[in-house]
Amino acid sequence: MSIENVWEYREEAGVSESIELVGYKVEATDGHVGSVSAENNDVGNNYLVVDTGPWIFGKEVLLPAGTVSRIDHDQHKIFINRTKQEIKDAPRFHPSGPLDEERRDEVGGYYAHFPGAM
Repeated sequence: MSIENVWEYREEAGVSESIELVGYKVEATDGHVGSVSAENNDVGNNYLVVDTGPWIFGKEVLLPAGTVSRIDHDQHKIFINRTKQEIKDAPRFHPSGPLDEERRDEVGGYYAHFPGAM
């Protein structure tokens, strides 16, 4: 998977541009991760910011759209194809700073290297 593809939602994920995902719960392959606190829907640069709460001591993580495997709009849940440990080990996200090209490549590269990422 290329770094560029990791920033796009999978067709089968069920994402609709008309539905806001802020507030949705996020589930990794092995359990609850947190809730979406922000989202970006720029073409080719889609991502979710997830507040992990006490799980990672209040850390917010950036999840590229390509990590989303499906969305259950009835239950307001987003299912991602990564484990909790993989999310915990991801590059730190600093919400006060911009998502510049270097940061985007670092996060995208981390998630793109997993087998079956896309």
